[in-house]
Amino acid sequence: MPVTHLLLDIEGTTCPVSFVAEVLFPYARRQLQTFLAANGHDPEVAQLVQQVREAAAAAGGASEDPTSVVPYLHELMDRDVKFTPLKDLQGRIWEAGYGNGELVAPLFPDVPEALRRWHRQGYSLAVYSSGSVPAQQLLYGHSQAGDLRPLFSHWFDTRIGPKQRRESYQAIAAAMQVPAGDVLFISDALSELLAADAAGMPVLFSDREGNPARDSGSFERISSYSTLEPRHGHQPA
Repeated sequence: MPVTHLLLDIEGTTCPVSFVAEVLFPYARRQLQTFLAANGHDPEVAQLVQQVREAAAAAGGASEDPTSVVPYLHELMDRDVKFTPLKDLQGRIWEAGYGNGELVAPLFPDVPEALRRWHRQGYSLAVYSSGSVPAQQLLYGHSQAGDLRPLFSHWFDTRIGPKQRRESYQAIAAAMQVPAGDVLFISDALSELLAADAAGMPVLFSDREGNPARDSGSFERISSYSTLEPRHGHQPA
């Protein structure tokens, strides 16, 4: 069955891990206290803070001061916990940084042209990242190649399910209204590829310079998209 949709991870797949780990996360950490102090009474932010309080349980979550959750959020950041309210808050902080030009996303050099080529060829492009959908759109909207958001048709984050669960990929295929076999998933995480493969998706392991994980298991590796022909799920011979 030919591939008609591409589902792409971000970190280590289209964008260097170093940008997320060394630029985005530290920026959000530095700005968190100030952001919550200034925006803690916004209804949407207040709802996110309440979710953090409930997760923190005994970690002093009873305080009405929205900045009281900062130590707990810093702890989650240190442990790289994929906690959806934290991802949402980080995305809101990054929005300001992208907006004032402090943040520009450095996609891998081959990525912008590959995305444009696939779009021209009629493929539907989608993102699936542990970062929130707004954070994903900020990154692609403020890349070194300009605003690439119009190239994508679908955006998915952990609200649809954990990236290590087969059911998440089944839900994504259903949301895009195509069989799982029509969706090529590319990621640098073996656990994610195993889950997508179990859901029936063809997969490729993103093996980029600087990625911390290089174990592709039994899956085919790819280090550049300049020759990738998605219809067959692999690079042409």
